[in-house]
Amino acid sequence: MNTRIYADNNATTALAPEVLQAVSLSLGELYGNPSSKHRVGDAARAAVTAARVAVAMLIGAQPAEIVFTSGATESNHLAITAALARTPARRHVVVSAVEHPSTLMLLDRLEQEGVRVSRIAVDAYGLPDLDQLRAVVTPQTALVSMMWVNNETGVILPVQAAATIAAAQGVPFHSDAVQAVGRLPLHVGDSGCDLLSFSGHKLHAPKGIGVLWVRKGFVLSSLLAGHQERNRRGGTENVPAIVGLGVAATLAAQRLDQDAVHIARVRDLLESALQGEAVSVNGGGVPRVANTSNLQFSAVEAGSLIERLDRQGICVSGGAACTARGTQASHVLRAMGQSEQQALSAVRFSFSRYSTAEEAQAIAMAVRELMQPGLARVV
Repeated sequence: MNTRIYADNNATTALAPEVLQAVSLSLGELYGNPSSKHRVGDAARAAVTAARVAVAMLIGAQPAEIVFTSGATESNHLAITAALARTPARRHVVVSAVEHPSTLMLLDRLEQEGVRVSRIAVDAYGLPDLDQLRAVVTPQTALVSMMWVNNETGVILPVQAAATIAAAQGVPFHSDAVQAVGRLPLHVGDSGCDLLSFSGHKLHAPKGIGVLWVRKGFVLSSLLAGHQERNRRGGTENVPAIVGLGVAATLAAQRLDQDAVHIARVRDLLESALQGEAVSVNGGGVPRVANTSNLQFSAVEAGSLIERLDRQGICVSGGAACTARGTQASHVLRAMGQSEQQALSAVRFSFSRYSTAEEAQAIAMAVRELMQPGLARVV
């Protein structure tokens, strides 16, 4: 193939052309510090304010509730550590077993420091056990955190139901909404969440910019001290990236419905072309976001398939980008009850508004050609 096909959009997305143009202009023109009390600083501050409004509109928030960070990892860490600092006597955090490594690895460290962590089991579809959640959440719990959409399977988790359970015990609720923002219609004010994280580079904005939404009235202690972001996140604002995120948020809001229809058609073409005795869909049968297809291959080893597809110009992954290069089985699929062998035979295909039906057909054709005797099997 002469043209590369990119189907790893849950790892990161290409910059939208409009975003690239806005970032490029701001790099040259908006060089002022937004905290400076002169015209150059005023221009940078106005651009940040406009982006904050656009981001707030995308998720149904108030602009003052938007805290710009370096990305969702920082946002997740800020949410968890702030919840623990808010009520020091509460040393208990509850999460689902299928959270992103940025959350789970922080909690592994906090456990060593005396924080008690409860990990809620999921079923074969990746949906959390809400009865278990009810049983473990108490008024001594500092935070319940549950991702809105799983990054490996695209399965939509019951965030609002979980938030209601937390609220009944007076416990704050946080959601890692990285794979939901820009793909699902969200109104955070009605979600039951107190905190919500997402990252720009998942919706065609630059890397290095993220958001923590903080419900009005929720006291947030900062990880990075400083006066910026209403004293909630110190450090001079990354103006070009923030501008880019604002443009990306505006585009996502404008195109949400049409993008969902288009992307679902691309994904469904791939799944219908491949699904059969040797291929099944992880998380199929329950609500998923339109762009994600996690396919289980019974006859081939995922690593070999991914490498061979890459040689043909097709970019896919085996799961979360931060672990996909390793040989460790997906913790998400393992939590869903799969054996290590099964978990090592899954490939994630994730699409964007720039993906095409022709690309889905080309991927399916390439996969069928590679699903033949001799391709390394899982041992």
